Amino acid sequence: MTLISPAARDALQAWLDGQKALKGAAANTITAYSRDVADFLSFMTTHKGQTQGLGALAQITVSDMRAWMAFTRGDDVGARSLARKLSAVKSFYRWLAEREGFEPTAVLSTRSPKFQRKLPRPLAEDAAREIIDTVEIQTSTGWVAARDMAVITMLYGCGLRISEALGLTGRALPLAEVLRIRGKGGKERIVPVIAPAREAVARYVQLCPHPMEPDQPVFRGVRGGALNPRVIQKAMEQARMQLGLPATATPHAMRHSFATHLLNAGGDLRAIQELLGHASLSTTQAYTAVDLGRLMEVYEKTHPKAG
Repeated sequence: MTLISPAARDALQAWLDGQKALKGAAANTITAYSRDVADFLSFMTTHKGQTQGLGALAQITVSDMRAWMAFTRGDDVGARSLARKLSAVKSFYRWLAEREGFEPTAVLSTRSPKFQRKLPRPLAEDAAREIIDTVEIQTSTGWVAARDMAVITMLYGCGLRISEALGLTGRALPLAEVLRIRGKGGKERIVPVIAPAREAVARYVQLCPHPMEPDQPVFRGVRGGALNPRVIQKAMEQARMQLGLPATATPHAMRHSFATHLLNAGGDLRAIQELLGHASLSTTQAYTAVDLGRLMEVYEKTHPKAG
């Protein structure tokens, strides 16, 4: 951060502290925000030819913003990444303008680049089951096979993120019918645990050669340390190749499938939002690849004025 003035650096840190304390932003999010805004401030120093104090930052123009956008795109940054960086800069500027009392229109009016939003692609119900069955027979080491099957069953059966499944500790054992999960931004939610998931984890625990201490992770690597997510990703890769499934059949796709299959079975969208731990309903809608016909069917059955 040598290109950033002390005042701007202090302001950035104060904003990041607020994002963490008041909005519960996750550590990865804070790191990305810090990097994105610091890169922006450093560019402005180089662009203007002098270190930018708070007074100078308040004078940023539309032309300056265009120069930053062009520079960032020229650095082989895609539209999606640039949109994320711009969002971080706008959030910082909205906070800074309120604190310092200046008009941030030049920054806030900058248009985000358009990009094709990639919708998650869930697996069909039979494909999800086949993935779980195939993962179990891919290794000759019994407890490792049981472990991989248990993790993927948790992703599909409970809608967990892979980090949430691998974050379970011995304190959660034996699994009850519900789990308290701490997700993104430290937000807690209650997740039902279906019987097949409880049974898969219990079988793994019984076979695992490593002791299940309360503060130790449930899912272990071969040497006893915390299981690396890449191990599960590779197990999924092998399984999808054997089954002829597309590259979109990833561990995260099992979570997508959980949401989609629940909705297709008549689940309530807001209840599914709670189960997934999404802050906004629009995020859940993106996860649930439901066609218009299905949505219209639900609408006609439930809306008091329909029909």
